[in-house]
Amino acid sequence: MAEIFSSYDYSAPVIDLHAHSNNSDGKDSPTELVENAAKANVTVLAITDHDTTAGWSEAIRAGSRFGVRIIPGIEISTRQRIGNHRSISVHILAYLPDPENADLRAELTKTRSSRVNRAKKMVELLAVDYPISWAQVLAELPEGATIGRPAIADALVTSGIVPNRSDAFTSILNSQSRYYVSDHSVSTVEAISLIRAAGGISVIAHPLIDFPPGQALQDLPAEFFSELISAGLNGIEIDHRAVPSQAKPWLRQLALKHDLIITGSSDYHGVDGKENRLGENSTSPKMLQRILDQATGFEPPL
Repeated sequence: MAEIFSSYDYSAPVIDLHAHSNNSDGKDSPTELVENAAKANVTVLAITDHDTTAGWSEAIRAGSRFGVRIIPGIEISTRQRIGNHRSISVHILAYLPDPENADLRAELTKTRSSRVNRAKKMVELLAVDYPISWAQVLAELPEGATIGRPAIADALVTSGIVPNRSDAFTSILNSQSRYYVSDHSVSTVEAISLIRAAGGISVIAHPLIDFPPGQALQDLPAEFFSELISAGLNGIEIDHRAVPSQAKPWLRQLALKHDLIITGSSDYHGVDGKENRLGENSTSPKMLQRILDQATGFEPPL
């Protein structure tokens, strides 16, 4: 692909490769997301809604209008086993895959369907103790958006049960709560394979966010990362506010050892979605160019 900045005059581009619209759990429409990115001086923005490409077209149109280069992507929900007795949730960012790839589309459809069933079960459990209904949850989202816990959290806020989305996640909706229900997720290794087959680039999102503070670096799950790298993982999102500071040097060395792409991003969900702010972390132009050079699934707009 051509050099990305050939038609731009940015002396210090701000490249944010992880942001959400209201097609999943963000609060902004794709147009509002791009407009807010422009206001935050973001020059290149990836729209990476959970398990959907629904916001791509609108974001691309808005990017042309507001002067922001759009990199279409997806944040895919996966699970991977660690050892013999535990599996963990892993989010994989897929950049520029072919949105019409049949196998990838089928897996995303399956995941979104599972999300709906899971959310309904959680609402049924919550409704025993709180004044919340499935209709209230649906009212928090535009039609066709990917449904997840954030929509339930927003319904709890609207009903006055909790003050904000973050409080809902740390109390009623946390993974240890009796209202929590797990859902279907493709294995991380299989997701990486699907992304590769669709011509996309795979980057593990915000790794080790649950890494215990003070834990020794030698306790980092090296075998877990080795398995993903062997499966074809292209990169690691290291510069993200949720990645533990003590893990970042280890992750950076791992990326350098295996010549992986290193990204930085905000994981923005809207002004009222999370504290994360557009452009708070940036990816280098060199690393973005590697994504563009290696991706074959979808030609990004100039």
